[in-house]
Amino acid sequence: MSLNLKTLENWLWDAACTIRGPVDAPKYKDYILPLIFLKRLSDVFEDEIEHLAQEYGSKELALQIVEDERREGIISKGRGAVRFYIPNMARWSEIRKQSTGLGQYLTDAVRAVARENPILSGVIDVVDYNATVAGQRIIPDDALKSLINVLSRHRLGLEDVEPDILGRAYEYLLKKFAEGQGQSAGEFYTPREVAILMSRILEPEPGMTVYDPACGSGGLLIKCHLRLIKRYGVVKNGKRVLPHEVEPLYLFGQEINPSTFAIARMNAVIHDMEADIRLGDTMRNPAFKDDAGRLRTFDMVVANPMWNQEFPQEVYEKDPFDRFKFGIPPSDKGDWGWIQHMLASLSETGRMAVVLDTGAVSRGSGTRGRNRERDIRKAFVENDLIEAVILLPENLFYNTTAPGIIMVINRRKRHPGEILLINASELYAKGRPKNYLTEEHISKIAKIYHEWKEEEGLSKVITNEEAARNDYNLSPSRYVATNDHEDVLPLEDAVVLLREAEEERAEADRKLREVLGVLGIRIGGRKNGI
Repeated sequence: MSLNLKTLENWLWDAACTIRGPVDAPKYKDYILPLIFLKRLSDVFEDEIEHLAQEYGSKELALQIVEDERREGIISKGRGAVRFYIPNMARWSEIRKQSTGLGQYLTDAVRAVARENPILSGVIDVVDYNATVAGQRIIPDDALKSLINVLSRHRLGLEDVEPDILGRAYEYLLKKFAEGQGQSAGEFYTPREVAILMSRILEPEPGMTVYDPACGSGGLLIKCHLRLIKRYGVVKNGKRVLPHEVEPLYLFGQEINPSTFAIARMNAVIHDMEADIRLGDTMRNPAFKDDAGRLRTFDMVVANPMWNQEFPQEVYEKDPFDRFKFGIPPSDKGDWGWIQHMLASLSETGRMAVVLDTGAVSRGSGTRGRNRERDIRKAFVENDLIEAVILLPENLFYNTTAPGIIMVINRRKRHPGEILLINASELYAKGRPKNYLTEEHISKIAKIYHEWKEEEGLSKVITNEEAARNDYNLSPSRYVATNDHEDVLPLEDAVVLLREAEEERAEADRKLREVLGVLGIRIGGRKNGI
């Protein structure tokens, strides 16, 4: 494999520099990624032709076989000798030859690929490389020519790169150019190691259905797919693949942002996943329904929705799918709205892992009177749905330094009446600009979850009754103190402790007054009770 991470990043940096100026930095990915995708398709097509040539004795015969299959519609039905048919004009060798009219040529090329391969329509052909603003080209041909030259440095064929090339490129472009430009990278991307941890927690089995209602670029679904391959795959031609007797995962996702949706579809194609990715607003119009119009349910749900998202109350109150049985969240904090949608999309034996703001597991606890989020948490605990809460380290995510948590919900809990709390806030390696989890950290957290064990300074098992005594505060730092230094409590946890102390003091005062009253001892210069 020629493209290690450092080489990849340098390559992408050089690619971005070619269109620096004409294009705003957050939009670099919109122009670069479809061309990387096209080059990957072209290089793989070339590799497939080469393999056929070795099998049939000549390249001419191999090309003729592919052309015949294309005319008969065999390739477009997914049954051909090649996965995708790449028209001659769209092959990278032809693109490199172009010196004039390159913007229109690239636009025609990606559209030709989409016509020949309907599954790629709306995926590869989303950018007009010949577009103008106020009569001037957004990216002139000389900049596009420089971009093509940079992208031509590396082959992206079957033996050249890992299938995750597009995901890694997307990750880098977001990290480098979205943050700091007023863009919310974390809205579309979950850090790679957090996604791997979630796949290790869920451990999907062959044939399962996995759903992400806010799938972004598809990273969480991809990590579940790769986890299955790692566990059940065999090495074939130097690659780990699923043997024919092992059923793949069936992956489903919905994404509201059109450009991110297109990247998720590209990712699914590159990984050869059984994936159904749809565009749309999950909370207002969920895409996956059964024949009766009810929400479709899945074996597993994995997600990192936007934290504390705002939804009008009518989204919850007028919901036609009966999703919000446990309560209506506040308008400005949609975390428990997302969780209830996911629960409604979970089969009767299903499990889910979701990344949330830390406040989702503690807000409202310790306050007087009703609190919507606390009351919803109470209903989840009383229905014995919450299996684990994992507090992550700070500064992992691209759009916030806040730590975040992973909540695991299980309709068939392994340990009924118990909740595992893991305080992993100290398990990280320092990075620039962001911290990250090492493989050792991921394995340690996953092992604690699967073995359901308590470890000093790291994890604790509490009962549902204990959660109730703490007013349904499920923040791991509330129950697990790290060893090496005393944690600074989050504000919500400090409020809970203060309320508990006030209640204990009031109860002690009441009992003291009773005792003093019996003894007839005066308080404040007067006899008690007189």
